[in-house]
Amino acid sequence: MPYELLRDVLMRIEASEVTWPTRKTMVYCAGVCRNWREIMKELVKTPEISSKLTFPISLKQPSPRDSLLQCYIKRNCNNQTYYLYLGLNQSSNEDGKFLLAARKCRQPTCTDYIISLNADDVSKGSNTYIGKLRLNFLGTKFAIYDSEPPNVGAKVTKCCSTRLMNAKQIFPRIEFLHSNLDTFPSLPFIRSKSTRTKSSQFGPLSSLRDGMLVLKNKAPRWHEQLQCWCLKFNGRVTIASVKNFQLVAFAENVVVRQEQQENVILQFGKVGKDVFTMDYQYPISAFQAFAICLSSFDTKIACE
Repeated sequence: MPYELLRDVLMRIEASEVTWPTRKTMVYCAGVCRNWREIMKELVKTPEISSKLTFPISLKQPSPRDSLLQCYIKRNCNNQTYYLYLGLNQSSNEDGKFLLAARKCRQPTCTDYIISLNADDVSKGSNTYIGKLRLNFLGTKFAIYDSEPPNVGAKVTKCCSTRLMNAKQIFPRIEFLHSNLDTFPSLPFIRSKSTRTKSSQFGPLSSLRDGMLVLKNKAPRWHEQLQCWCLKFNGRVTIASVKNFQLVAFAENVVVRQEQQENVILQFGKVGKDVFTMDYQYPISAFQAFAICLSSFDTKIACE
């Protein structure tokens, strides 16, 4: 088949298959041969541009701008395993598109959440292992590790006033440069019982300096009728829980526009006994969002 004709056929397929499970056709096409793979790599855009997750690499690329990708996490308490699916909710006709799995592994001096592309083989020795979340013995500090070598351009800034990644209030401040999208360094963060925030950092948002982004917990608002502090999840969270959180952009000593302060980068909340929604957008990836949310499942005494 002539190259241009083949390219036109594959282009039509890519344009017509919008959602999973039909979108798996693109994966099949890319696996036919080298020529087909090169064409599909050209046609299938990154999540930031297309708002679609197609190949495994998409899970480590920045997510769409200006819209939240809606996912949910299922927890299996029996084997301490967590499964991330792409989909609106767990009650849809299909179980949703499986994305990642994580398993909690206790060690003498720390605890790891091993993250894998394979729901049936969640181990560090597997070729589907893509990273891990590690917490220290006391459960007060968390760090995300990629399966790739560290990015030499990364840097970590410690600060007692700003905190970092998690739900129930986490905090340090992690900063890393928006460089290689396929690999990133370990990201440390501390969980605290105090109040607000989380920090993560990434590619340039217009008003943030040094190309860094800091995320913190969105401040709740007082609800007169309920007489309590509440966050607006727009129906995506239905059960009150200390694990529920929303993360927004934040910068110390820098003016952040009101719309950026209200723009949720990542939100996580409970909708069932063992089901939680996870919605995220640019500049974090599915892998990063999943690892951040996993930190909220830990129940060590030092974290409560």
